[in-house]
Amino acid sequence: MQFKNIIGHEPVKTQLINTVKENRVSHAQLFLGPEGSGNLALAVAYAQYINCENKQEDDSCGKCNSCNKYQKLIHPDLHFSYPFYASKETPVASSYLEQWRKSFIANPYLSIDYWRENLDGGNKQANINIAEAHDIIKKLSLKAFEAEYKVLILWLPEYLDIQGNALLKLIEEPPEKTLFLLVSENQDRILNTIISRTQLIKINKLHHHDVVKYLTEQKGLSAARATELAFISDGSLQQALNLIEQEENPFFKLLISWLRFIVTDSGVNIIKFCDADFPKLGRENQKNFLIYAINMLRQIILLQQGLEQLVLLQGEELEFVRKFSENYTTKQLEEGINLLEQTHYKVERNANPKILFLDVSLQLVLIFKYQTFPQGTQYIK
Repeated sequence: MQFKNIIGHEPVKTQLINTVKENRVSHAQLFLGPEGSGNLALAVAYAQYINCENKQEDDSCGKCNSCNKYQKLIHPDLHFSYPFYASKETPVASSYLEQWRKSFIANPYLSIDYWRENLDGGNKQANINIAEAHDIIKKLSLKAFEAEYKVLILWLPEYLDIQGNALLKLIEEPPEKTLFLLVSENQDRILNTIISRTQLIKINKLHHHDVVKYLTEQKGLSAARATELAFISDGSLQQALNLIEQEENPFFKLLISWLRFIVTDSGVNIIKFCDADFPKLGRENQKNFLIYAINMLRQIILLQQGLEQLVLLQGEELEFVRKFSENYTTKQLEEGINLLEQTHYKVERNANPKILFLDVSLQLVLIFKYQTFPQGTQYIK
């Protein structure tokens, strides 16, 4: 994986390259970025650049012996750890190494759901267990075979439980020329004892225009279709790829129906909606729907503020936000956004979807129908 093959993130690429040029490579780094942002791809490209035998000014050469092995993920001094389904036959992550290589090479922006689909774990819970922690210690205790640096890329350290404490001493005082590159999507779920021992590399979600460019140039989508998917995916290339095969926006009609029931205070329909439509989405699509709804409300605020040139919508979606912007105040929209953001947080923590979405629906009724706020009795004038 070379930096040039990763879309966007030019400042981060420059920052990483400069750490090598200036001999400031930290032995433990945390690549923190949202799902589908490319933080895993950046970590792999960084490791390849560090061990490249013929470094270029702004990238690895892609041709030397080390680069050839890195691009196939078969370099003997490159190790991976990731969530997996443990069993007697598959006690550590390397038991799934071939599936991992195929998955990453096919999709460097992979999500945990994409990775799970490549495994056969039934109803088991993927995690990083104590046996894997001990296997990491064993691997990194050995000398490098041929590269200057041994590298361990630990994808989603948030799936480490307290067994991650077994790695603390190794992370803090690793053998010479050993790198820990942790790749995370949720800092709040990582052990604080691990975070305190790493240097943070903050990676933002992909810019809207970068996603559009990728979808048009690499996937052959029309500009209109690429723009639509980029808006829905909100900077997650994995989510945009998931949506390519769908003929239409899967969330627009759902949002319209939900809001119609809310603004008319249709209690029976709200209950039916929350009992049937939201639970069947599944947790990941519930999160994606909420992000879509939040972004739609933000687009309405842009219209109200006279910033139409920043609105990314078109067609039916644009018509909807125009009409909605005429009937509700910015204060109401901001309260709605705040409530949806709290709901997204609760979905991540496995709240019961029927109860959660019924609760948020009733609170939105107060905001949009009766113009009161759930937190008190303050009325909009």
